Amino acid sequence: MNGALLKLKDGRVEMARRSKQKQRSLAGGNALAVNRKARREYRVLERLEAGIELLGTEVKSIRGGKIQLRDSYVAFRDHEAWLLEAHISAYSHGNRENHDLERPRRLLLNRREIDRLFGRTRDRGLTVVPLSVYLKGNRIKVELALAEGRKLHDKRERERERTLDREAGEVFRGRRRMRTDASEETG
Repeated sequence: MNGALLKLKDGRVEMARRSKQKQRSLAGGNALAVNRKARREYRVLERLEAGIELLGTEVKSIRGGKIQLRDSYVAFRDHEAWLLEAHISAYSHGNRENHDLERPRRLLLNRREIDRLFGRTRDRGLTVVPLSVYLKGNRIKVELALAEGRKLHDKRERERERTLDREAGEVFRGRRRMRTDASEETG
């Protein structure tokens, strides 16, 4: 719920919308894996899409949903971006040629994008984290976020806001149901 309750002059209670709408994910609705911890731990400043260099058994595992992004992050080495600590489970029908579960995987970005991200992480102390992995056509893409870490008090404040919004929504939905019940009785 992204609003709060407002009491109007005539006594009615209405839901107020926040001016900032929740940004949609680049993945749309077909995400294979989502890094929910990243959204809680970091404040997302910018999002971008990157390809990823994978082995055959990794592709099969990811298509089966066997990927975990919880502690993963992006590091820059030799003018390349690398996805580290992403766990892709072994493919069930793979043989001795199966992939290493947490090997570094190269991200496919333009040189300018890599230089810009590297510069902002170095100069401003920001972090690049993966938000989701999804299919775009037949290609597997990674949604990356340029983000800054949240402080503990920011996390608590955000949790408090979400709790208030949830409670307000429950009250609002309960009140709406009562009005429809009353209108059915009279009609």
